[in-house]
Amino acid sequence: MTYTGDVRVGGPPDVRELPEIRITKLAVGPYDNNAYLLRCRATGETLLIDAAAEPDRLVEAVGDGRLVAVVTTHRHADHWQGLRRVVDQTGAQVIAHPLDAEALPVSVTRTVTDGEEIVFGAARVTIIHLRGHTPGSIALLYAADADAPHLFTGDSLFPGGPGNTRGNRRDFTMLMDDLEEKIFGRLPDATWVYPGHGRDTTLGAERPHLAEWRARGW
Repeated sequence: MTYTGDVRVGGPPDVRELPEIRITKLAVGPYDNNAYLLRCRATGETLLIDAAAEPDRLVEAVGDGRLVAVVTTHRHADHWQGLRRVVDQTGAQVIAHPLDAEALPVSVTRTVTDGEEIVFGAARVTIIHLRGHTPGSIALLYAADADAPHLFTGDSLFPGGPGNTRGNRRDFTMLMDDLEEKIFGRLPDATWVYPGHGRDTTLGAERPHLAEWRARGW
């Protein structure tokens, strides 16, 4: 079936098959967060982006793969409520940006900064540091196909605009600067965006609205 990215809490995951990896998107409650499993099709090694909640369901979704790491996109608690239990059950490595790592409920085994890579099996993702939503917010870029990359943005980019910066002008400006330089300035319109909540989008759908976002200030 065709991947849409439209998932709901309590409903089935949506699965996207790429040549090198399988992407599984789940919506978990109580805050309707998205969690993403990236599985190397050659080895079964799997990366989890945000153990937000429902840890037993996340572990079950790994299936016969091997969860090697959990990446937390940022420090906000709705993105790591299931982290401790997932790690206890799987022994997976815990990965986060150093500026947000201390806020997590478990010890971080690896910190990552802008431009670093995380390897799982024969696949890899690149870290993009996006300041503003939190000091250590990160996105993960899977770009095996440079013409149509896949970008996991946490709460830094959604359909319709940047993540919440709580009315802080400095944080908003930093986030917009980073999004324009590191995301829209470097990646093509075909880039598929997988956010921390809600539906997916593409950079092509969002790019025409950058000036509008700047002007409205959120």
